[in-house]
Amino acid sequence: MTATLIYCYDPMCSWCWGFRPTWTKLQKALQDLIDADQLIIQPMLGGLAVDSDVAMPDEMKAKLEGTWQNIQASLGTNFNFDFWKIAAPRRSTYPACRACYVARDTGLEEEMYHAIQEAYYLQAKNPSDLNTLVECAEQIGMNADGFQKTMQHVKNERLLEEEIEQARHLGLNSFPSLALLIGDKLTPIPLDYKDHSSMLNAIKKALS
Repeated sequence: MTATLIYCYDPMCSWCWGFRPTWTKLQKALQDLIDADQLIIQPMLGGLAVDSDVAMPDEMKAKLEGTWQNIQASLGTNFNFDFWKIAAPRRSTYPACRACYVARDTGLEEEMYHAIQEAYYLQAKNPSDLNTLVECAEQIGMNADGFQKTMQHVKNERLLEEEIEQARHLGLNSFPSLALLIGDKLTPIPLDYKDHSSMLNAIKKALS
């Protein structure tokens, strides 16, 4: 039986950005299991914050900037703090999640995820804005018009919300999170942001 490793994330989750180097190492370390058809990796969108046109309150901006500083201090992750000076942030991550959902259909979900992260955390662009997401789509080779039409379709049909409900049903309520699904048994995999080894061992133990 092929097991499924579910990676639940939000492209605008700063801890997901901090986890990215270790997650990349873990995926590479799992490649032999993937090649042997023992494991597949299934990304799942968590959805931190619903659609909103409301400007982020100063208190929340200060809290999130503090989270970035904490991640940078503990993990060495790079952030462009100019975002908090030049952008007009909103507490809205659903558009960025939809962009990843749309990119999944063409096998470009991970590329979109990374493009959004880099636009947000390194280039101080706002992924809550459609124009930023269109830039990311074009950057990874997607057609801008087709991307925008599909984004609207995903929103109209509430396809993202269905996936978020599925994540909640599985108990994946924090981002990032990992869980191994074997048959109908779901095993949470504790995260280690600095070293992939413990997660690799936990996955192999659950598979044995």
